[in-house]
Amino acid sequence: MTNVTISGGRRQHIMNSEIVLSAGGTGGHMFPAFALATELKKRGQNVSLVTDARGTKYQDRYPDLTFHVVRADTLRPGLIAKIRMVLALTAGTAQAFILLRRLKPAAVVGFGGYPSFPAILAAQALRIPTYLHEQNAVLGRANKLVAAGARKIALSLPGATSMPAGWQNKTVVTGNPVRAELTQLSSYEAPAANGPFNILVLGGSQGATVFSKILPMAVGLLHDKGRLSIVQQCRAADIGMVRTAYDVLGVKAQLETFVTDVPAQMEAAHLVIARSGASTVAEVAAAGRPALFVPYPHHKDQQQKANARVLSTAGGAVLLEEPGLTPQILAKQLEKLMQNPAELSVMAKAARICAQENAAARLADVILGG
Repeated sequence: MTNVTISGGRRQHIMNSEIVLSAGGTGGHMFPAFALATELKKRGQNVSLVTDARGTKYQDRYPDLTFHVVRADTLRPGLIAKIRMVLALTAGTAQAFILLRRLKPAAVVGFGGYPSFPAILAAQALRIPTYLHEQNAVLGRANKLVAAGARKIALSLPGATSMPAGWQNKTVVTGNPVRAELTQLSSYEAPAANGPFNILVLGGSQGATVFSKILPMAVGLLHDKGRLSIVQQCRAADIGMVRTAYDVLGVKAQLETFVTDVPAQMEAAHLVIARSGASTVAEVAAAGRPALFVPYPHHKDQQQKANARVLSTAGGAVLLEEPGLTPQILAKQLEKLMQNPAELSVMAKAARICAQENAAARLADVILGG
């Protein structure tokens, strides 16, 4: 039995209460939601998830979690695209309103991304307690739109920016929940001198063309490229080009549009090269793996750069900015790390120190504690 505060300050006792999670359909929003769902289920709560159509690709991996799909869209350039987004979010909010009236959840938890907006807005209209989780070092636009009506705003990192002063009293730092498999990986083992060197390349939910273009050229400049074994996430349009490049170089490479076994690949990796979305940074820290981060450069608030700085400042990662990044610069970094396994071990330990232990449990405490 759980004490949950509801609107108006009353407290009610709820046995096996329904908690609805709402998340945009990309991994950066979905994986923290899945981690919280696992924790809440351990505590006897019924949990369901509201997402957009993109989120259904995870459904087979979480068969014990009920998925509800509502209409939604994300912000894109152009007036017509913005009108479409507003229409889709309006329709999605109406769908969420009907859904929540039927489910009567004790709380709705939003994980950001515009597709999380309909369920949170509908819940607030129905006076259902809402909670937000912000993965990034900068409060996202979707979360900012509904933050005034949220009971608590859980932060992955202290001092998240874009936070109006009036909301400080309802913020709490919980950390960013990550998949349990990543917290259970074995300790980092540096590559043997002149031995195999495994690189895991993650580009976010949509891949990153910058890695497809620059990494093969950088690899081509290495003196000991024969040591490399690469697992790389690529956009579907880039896979043929990247495969040809690695074949010509004689480098072993596994190319995927979506890496389904990230924990296993992280376990084997000697180095991670990735965008620095909040969930990726949290997972690298939890796994205790050294990384080269290349933040996505086109966010107005530069949130990925702020995320990457958490690990780079601690010595667990190297931050390379995409503007000005060349194959030569990347090759120099790779050569340095491949020739210095001791430095990789130091980075791995520093990354692991940055890991936020028990983030899912702390977030669950916030929600169930009212």
